[in-house]
Amino acid sequence: SEDGNTSLLIPRFATGYDVHKFSDIAPGPIMICGVAVPHEVNVTSHSDGDVGLHALCDAIFGTLADGDIGAHFPPSEMRWRNVSSDQFLAYACEKVASASAQLHHIDVTIICEHPKIGPYRDAMRKRIAEICALSPAQISVKATTSEGLGFTGRGEGIAAQASATLLMLPFPSTDSQYRKY
Repeated sequence: SEDGNTSLLIPRFATGYDVHKFSDIAPGPIMICGVAVPHEVNVTSHSDGDVGLHALCDAIFGTLADGDIGAHFPPSEMRWRNVSSDQFLAYACEKVASASAQLHHIDVTIICEHPKIGPYRDAMRKRIAEICALSPAQISVKATTSEGLGFTGRGEGIAAQASATLLMLPFPSTDSQYRKY
């Protein structure tokens, strides 16, 4: 809060998930967590196909109990075609600020056999931090493979899981409901 007293702030936590199929048509790079990563194929998507930022947007909207990325940016609307996912994440962060809340921690896990995420991890953390106006110390980006299993293991696509934690004031309608605890 403005007076520095955070004892009234309630933590809210949510997760998000996204997948994109690899395309045979266009070569990469592909966008992952706001960073262009070289890859021999691109992704099939409506926007720029940033699987990490899409999952993160869903996690942030979840902390606010405010739907998902498709509710805010419907793929049926052509105005979102080829739009940078940075804009989606910036909007999600604006929604957090509008709720008088503060993002506290972000965690993203990229699931793929290729491309390798390690060489780009710090750039991804920095880019997410820039968009969200956070410190890179509040951002975690990890990667794992599927050990050859499933669509990611067969190299057919890429997936991401994300979690977000924010701190916010209790909603007035539920304030008395939680004070007894």
